[in-house]
Amino acid sequence: MTESTPPLPQPPRPHRGIYLLPNLFTTGAMFAGFYAIVAAIAGHFTDAAIAVFIAGLLDGMDGRIARLTKTQSEFGVQYDSLSDLVSFGLAPALVLYTWSLQYLRDYGVLWGKLGWAAAFLYAACAALRLARFNTQVGVADKRYFQGLASPAAAGLCMAFVWTMENAQIEGAWLCFFTPILAVVAGLLMVSRVRYFSFKAWPRHDRVPFVWIVLAVLLIVALVLNTAAVLLVIAVLYVLSGPVMTLWGMRSRLSRRRLRSQRRQAPPQE
Repeated sequence: MTESTPPLPQPPRPHRGIYLLPNLFTTGAMFAGFYAIVAAIAGHFTDAAIAVFIAGLLDGMDGRIARLTKTQSEFGVQYDSLSDLVSFGLAPALVLYTWSLQYLRDYGVLWGKLGWAAAFLYAACAALRLARFNTQVGVADKRYFQGLASPAAAGLCMAFVWTMENAQIEGAWLCFFTPILAVVAGLLMVSRVRYFSFKAWPRHDRVPFVWIVLAVLLIVALVLNTAAVLLVIAVLYVLSGPVMTLWGMRSRLSRRRLRSQRRQAPPQE
């Protein structure tokens, strides 16, 4: 009689399902972006701007929760990207259009087309920025973003809307400036300008005492005038990218000149 060979062990079946907790935060961020669109259509532009900032907070939490609970998945990555497109691409573009850009049509058909074209350019650049980011995961330097991140671009635009609303400055009065804001923010998203990502900060559990003092001062300033402080922070962050990029280019050029001078220098006897 021939002995029968024991059956080979079957590989474990992949678990079919999704992680609930991080995707709940992602869904909350997408809901906040959707609410911003609804609020803008109804004319509640301050509520729309606040909703986009809430979406930014939830978007920053879902990834950290996934890493802390070790519930990262490819589904979560793709779902987060689609949520970001709604919250930081479509929502800011539609808020800008309903708040200010639509009033360009009062100056002629061509100006009206310019208004919705600027809004579309912003939304398209946000989509391109997210697609490029997904293809560079695991390759790019995590300390920096290549191009302005979509939440930061949305924060700049929504802080501007929120500040103007608090100052009782109507969007119709700024309809010639808003396209510039939308186009600049959109082009910075798809640019090669480097921005600090804050993902690798802080490097240690302990930070200098001065950071606690600065954090307290920032909280006090946010309580006094939230919109204006957020606008100042957004503007400084947006400007930091070109400054850091130009400084890096200058440093590289100086190093190249120094190396070329060393090569051309006659050998010393």
